[in-house]
Amino acid sequence: MALTGVEIFKLLPKTNCKKCGHPTCLAFAMKLAQRQASLDACPDVSEEAKKILGEASAPPIRSIAFGSGDKAVKMGEENVLFRHEKKFVNPCAFAVELKDSMSDDEINKIVDNVINSEIDRVGQKLRIDAICITNTSGDAGKFESVVKAVSANAPAVSLILSTSNPQAAEAALKAVADKKPILYGADESNADAMAAIAKNNKVILGIIAKGLDALTALTEKIKGLGVEDMVIDSGARTAKEILEANTYIRRAAIKKNFKALGYPVITFAQRDDKMLETLIATLGVTKYSSIVVLSSIEKWKDLALFTLRQNIYTDPQVPMQVEQKIYKIGETTADAPLTITTNFSLTYFIVSGEIENSKVPTRLAVMDCEGLSVLTAWAAGKFTASKIAQFIQESGIENEVAKKELIIPGYVAILSGAIEDKLPGWKVVVGPREANGLPAFLRARA
Repeated sequence: MALTGVEIFKLLPKTNCKKCGHPTCLAFAMKLAQRQASLDACPDVSEEAKKILGEASAPPIRSIAFGSGDKAVKMGEENVLFRHEKKFVNPCAFAVELKDSMSDDEINKIVDNVINSEIDRVGQKLRIDAICITNTSGDAGKFESVVKAVSANAPAVSLILSTSNPQAAEAALKAVADKKPILYGADESNADAMAAIAKNNKVILGIIAKGLDALTALTEKIKGLGVEDMVIDSGARTAKEILEANTYIRRAAIKKNFKALGYPVITFAQRDDKMLETLIATLGVTKYSSIVVLSSIEKWKDLALFTLRQNIYTDPQVPMQVEQKIYKIGETTADAPLTITTNFSLTYFIVSGEIENSKVPTRLAVMDCEGLSVLTAWAAGKFTASKIAQFIQESGIENEVAKKELIIPGYVAILSGAIEDKLPGWKVVVGPREANGLPAFLRARA
């Protein structure tokens, strides 16, 4: 069971040294109890206390990473049911299934699609994270050769090896164990052998059982065999079953601190109907899946799922922001126009994208408004004439431009006169209200 703040406090040094970043040991204990701090922050805690508190202070859903290098995938560590309570921590991973019974051309096409799936959206790199290689052929040798080939052709892509055959699993893992793949396919019939293979190769074990009671019994058995890192599959495949099982698992882990279900969830969304598959994947993204496995990846599907995942896994209390500075778009000279907007990421990337479309080299002044959009920042008193004037003056941009002229968004045209009063010698030009009007506007003034 989870310890209370007072119970945790009794095990701390009680020195109030503030080394942990909190004013007192009691305050730190309360944060540990709420899982809002790490025990590692206390440099003076005893080994005995570490042993007792280690599991109690760990997140209710185990933190696990698979893959290697900068594209390794972190999972778990979640500690809330709903993102408005705090935020979801680690974005779910998307994996595409590749069957070892496919032809070489089909396999190569899937691998190429995964490698080229990365897109840049509002400053974040979004991609298909993993390839799930399934041993549909039933041939251990075939499975091993396909795993080796995929690993060689996509060395940076994380792998999930899906087989219920311990011999096939062991042979394939020998070639890629250093890449820390997930070995998926442990069930009641092969648990002992699969657990031994996962333990010996130091990889994550994916387990499947029919229903939550059977899943609970299996996770406890496999943990008893020495495997700590697992991803779990309740056997749910329909939308109703996935929603129900994933919700029960998350509630058990978060509300009851039920360790037997405190592991990342893998959801198999494959369908012959691509739209239905996308809808099932959407359910996985929004309802607690750490890995969503797809049968195929198309650009339209990727964009829809990437956008949803990005929105679900941002912090609802902290808007996405870009750095305050003056960005040069294109080969700017002293004659390049100067525009201004706020530092809300979506605003910045939309505006900068339209400026790029205009083909007119332009300076874009991005002002820190705590991640708010133009109208919201103006209404909140963060995008005002005096603050805009201060930003422009402190930026030193007047020494780089031939003409002191500032283009402001049309939505805040009301600020033009006040800005000119605050910026002597500057002319304020009211730009279009919508960003899509910028290309024509800039070209007309070029």
